[in-house]
Amino acid sequence: MPDGKAVVFAFDHGVEHGPADFPSEHVVPEVIIEKVVRGGVDAIMMLPGTARLTYRVWAGEVGLIVKLTSKTNLRPKESRLLQSVFGYVEDALALGADAVAATIYWGSPYEDSMLERWFAVRNAADTYGLPCLQLAYPRGPAISNMYDVEIVRYGARAAAESGADLIKTYYTGSRETFAEVVRAAGGVPVLMSGGPRAEKPVDFLRSVKNVMDAGGRGVVVGRNVFQHKNPEGMVKAVVAVVHEGLGPEEALKYVE
Repeated sequence: MPDGKAVVFAFDHGVEHGPADFPSEHVVPEVIIEKVVRGGVDAIMMLPGTARLTYRVWAGEVGLIVKLTSKTNLRPKESRLLQSVFGYVEDALALGADAVAATIYWGSPYEDSMLERWFAVRNAADTYGLPCLQLAYPRGPAISNMYDVEIVRYGARAAAESGADLIKTYYTGSRETFAEVVRAAGGVPVLMSGGPRAEKPVDFLRSVKNVMDAGGRGVVVGRNVFQHKNPEGMVKAVVAVVHEGLGPEEALKYVE
């Protein structure tokens, strides 16, 4: 975006969490994507299959980030710290993607495998001139609190040092601590992961505002939009905070 900031709609939950994550009216992908496009989201991050299924809704309207790794919760619990291949950079190119994305669970027993996949994606993306977003999530048996600022900024630094063009990571709970995450990334733009749905929309908008005030470049949001009764309005509210600098309370006018 011209202002260097972005509101990205995350739409990989159908695989990562299953269709039960969606309210019944949003299980069909086109329905919710139409709403977020109307809301003015900058880009949508989704897997190649869903991008193909919904092409007529988003093409020419918003940016596309194709996520090339994922995993299901149908796996045995001990295997859920590994992301598998869900597509290739060539799939993203065929869809006209603006960027690609892949996840690394820093601290996972499968860190090596995900790093190999990350570098395969990043190197192919470099060949075609596509930016590469890393979902830098610290998760593993040695990590007791994956939202701790020391853990999150470690993951952000690892993402930067592994060549990420953009970093998506956890919110650490305050403007001051998230500023430490941004600083550790060494200049690579950091986007907040939207996380579970907040009980009150204003609480989520306050987190977004804190991230922007900390030097973050935006948010990648899913559940706080598609689980809300007014997804279009929620997108407008987030866009107002990120791009216009509105306060959370003022941005609520789009939701209520």
